Amino acid sequence: MTPTVAILGCGNRGADVYARHLTAQGARVTHLVDSRPARLAEVAARLGLAPEVCFLDEAAFFALGRVADALVIATPDDAHVEPCVRALSLGYDVLLEKPVCLAEADLGRLLAAEAASAGRVTVCHVLRATAFFRAVRGVLDSGRLGRLVGIQHVENVAYWHYAHSYVRGNWAQSPPAAPFVLAKSGHDLDLLRWFADAPPLRVSSEGRLNHFRPEEAPPGASDRCVTCPVPDCPYDARRIYAGRDPAHWPVTVLTAGGVSLADALARGPYGRCVYGAGNTVPDHQAVTVTFANGVTAQLTVSAFTHNNTRTLKLLGTHGELRGHMERGEIEVHDFRTGTAERLRVDASGNHGGGDEALVAAWLAFLRGEAGVPTPLAESLDSHRMAFAAERARAKGTVERV
Repeated sequence: MTPTVAILGCGNRGADVYARHLTAQGARVTHLVDSRPARLAEVAARLGLAPEVCFLDEAAFFALGRVADALVIATPDDAHVEPCVRALSLGYDVLLEKPVCLAEADLGRLLAAEAASAGRVTVCHVLRATAFFRAVRGVLDSGRLGRLVGIQHVENVAYWHYAHSYVRGNWAQSPPAAPFVLAKSGHDLDLLRWFADAPPLRVSSEGRLNHFRPEEAPPGASDRCVTCPVPDCPYDARRIYAGRDPAHWPVTVLTAGGVSLADALARGPYGRCVYGAGNTVPDHQAVTVTFANGVTAQLTVSAFTHNNTRTLKLLGTHGELRGHMERGEIEVHDFRTGTAERLRVDASGNHGGGDEALVAAWLAFLRGEAGVPTPLAESLDSHRMAFAAERARAKGTVERV
């Protein structure tokens, strides 16, 4: 069977990631939808699709009825719910980019729409699919740690990545974008849920915007990096983008639609000074979650790291696991024997290979070879934790999930 898939949203995730992996793994992309004519034409040419199957307006696409086996929804964060509900009403299976919604009330709406449909929703929580975190889960399932008591998980965003996505990029202001802990750490909250293997009960959180503010700007700073005389600024956009592969993220975000890198830095949002960009989301946040089975988890997500990776500890009654995703390293310390085992896991590829692996799991589902990678109700627990964390951060409270 060759699954047929339509792509709604031809940005980095929809076109550069999912469409690429889908076609490489034997699916056929049949239709494209994107509101930007130049980008739509660029992706259509890449995939060899005719103009009549490319749409600037999603309403015109949905008016066709169901034209493929499945639909990828990779639109901006505030445009996921309506097309997903419409797609489910037509019986599509949906691969839905996270965050799935920006309002907590929409979680129930999505669950109800799926319950009434022949289609099923898979949320793009790609980290569950990585070889690294599957290996972590395998250690848990083996019983070597005894009963899991605590989780300490850190998302090291990296200073340049934060500047790209959360100062200059699409997730710089919430609202309208999702809260920082949901936009950046929805994957990580999903991992906590997966490892704890129980629903979340209570959440507390602390966090603020510490550094990327006008009063933090060095003397003499310009409003754009290309005209700035300040030496050795770590957030200089020329330094961040000039040395990176022009064919891959994040440079492709700047050059989408045929824009040159030089023009993007001179005129576009990614060339602005980080101290005057007007972002509002935290640059350092800590979250504590208590799960129904008594497991407690601490998540820290921070801009102020040199690398872009995840590190974690799983604390059990009979052992401890320590992991470093970027290096593909896992240490398992056994309290009973006093020994330690070191595992090496392939963590190469975007999201540690998770993008490709999630697409493979979703295609196996579409072909009838496996079930849905993660049920929607379980995937949405990550969002419930994130919304509770944002309430707790804003009010200084402990919130029920």
